Amino acid sequence: MELIPAVAQALQELRRQRPLIHHITNFVTMTDCANATLAIGASPTMTNAVEEVAEMAAAAKALVLNLGTLQQWTLEAMVAAGRSAAAHGVPIVFDPVGAGGTTFRTQAAQRLLDELPLAVIRGNASEITCLAAHKSGQDFGVDSRIGAADPDLAASLARHLGTTVAITGAVDVIADGQRTAEVHNGCPMLTYVTGTGCMTTSLIASFAAVTDPFTAAAAGVLAMGIGGELALERGGQAGPGTFHARLFDTFYALNDTLLQQYGKVLINRE
Repeated sequence: MELIPAVAQALQELRRQRPLIHHITNFVTMTDCANATLAIGASPTMTNAVEEVAEMAAAAKALVLNLGTLQQWTLEAMVAAGRSAAAHGVPIVFDPVGAGGTTFRTQAAQRLLDELPLAVIRGNASEITCLAAHKSGQDFGVDSRIGAADPDLAASLARHLGTTVAITGAVDVIADGQRTAEVHNGCPMLTYVTGTGCMTTSLIASFAAVTDPFTAAAAGVLAMGIGGELALERGGQAGPGTFHARLFDTFYALNDTLLQQYGKVLINRE
């Protein structure tokens, strides 16, 4: 599988279509998710009122559900939007932020998993493992206490959850139960900026609007990893604030040449 050329083609199509990406997401990182979506070439909407999310999801080309600042009403909005998206063939990208941390949060994640056809689940190893194991109170999830995901673990989780998973960390692993890929891009400065995981989920959803879930997951992860490396090269070493600004510039500048030059992808099985 020629993954990087597939990602480059998806990026071109994304910028041609400029698809609408509906987010019900983390209030802490909402602005950054919107800006990342815009910079990569898609169009964000951050509508979360229960009264209108179903209508908005039906009009979108992809839906992001992010548990970051979970409340009961946001959960109900996610369920309503997700059901509408499913009815209209709109892919759903799920970010189970903190799954395993509390009973409420884990049960909310499990409800969405049980009731909705999720195209991609993006999280760290702790979050996705806890979700697959139906566990709560085991790990607070936002910063994974489990080591880096290996391809066998990712493939097992993908098969168990019945979807594509993107496990992000020092090495990112994408799996759909048949194929796995490792992405070795990124830099330590990404850990000094809040919301890079949430932004990666938004990037994945932007690509999911125009390509298959596995390619979309790889594309979003590559965009963040390469973006971090380029942001560091282009002045981001000055500190997190400068790095944060440069990150959006690199999403905007990403192209086929940069993907081919910087992309570090290992396909483990097909």
